[in-house]
Amino acid sequence: MMKLVFATNNLHKLQEIKHLLNGSFELLSLNDINCDEEIPENQETIEGNAAEKSFYIFNKYGLNCFADDTGLEIEELNGEPGVYSARYAGEEKSAEKNMDLVLQKLAEIKNRKARFKTVISLVIDGQEIQFEGIVNGHILEEKRGKTGFGYDPIFQPDESHLSFAEMTMEEKGKISHRGRAVQKLVEYLTQFKTE
Repeated sequence: MMKLVFATNNLHKLQEIKHLLNGSFELLSLNDINCDEEIPENQETIEGNAAEKSFYIFNKYGLNCFADDTGLEIEELNGEPGVYSARYAGEEKSAEKNMDLVLQKLAEIKNRKARFKTVISLVIDGQEIQFEGIVNGHILEEKRGKTGFGYDPIFQPDESHLSFAEMTMEEKGKISHRGRAVQKLVEYLTQFKTE
């Protein structure tokens, strides 16, 4: 079975991806490869950050891996928070403060259109390929739901009347940005596995 490192320390993301990969690969976390340093994310784009993270692991550990970067892009805020989604309200990366800042900025605004975008950078034997997943929706006026993480309680996808935080992992996985990007990753890897 092919081993793949998922370059993240985010246990939520790890669980979500393990669930989506459905045991077809041996998925290793940064913890599993004893990588405890902070992986750089210095790029100006989501694509750039994903690539920087996956190449960092590949170059340092020589292991095939993938990394993802996700941003929430709000139309009326010119695509903010975008690449700065995790630290929108400050370096401590507080999901609560980030959501509060978004709700505050949109308080008087009618257009609440937004989208989540995930880019996965997969590096196998030094070659990179990227997969993108996008889900369109809008920002709610208040937080709803207790599952999920990040901006999930204030984001409602177009396909549902629920916020991401009101969905089960299965429901969210079927339509989420990460789910869509991972689906492309899995399709690619399946074909890779049979070659």
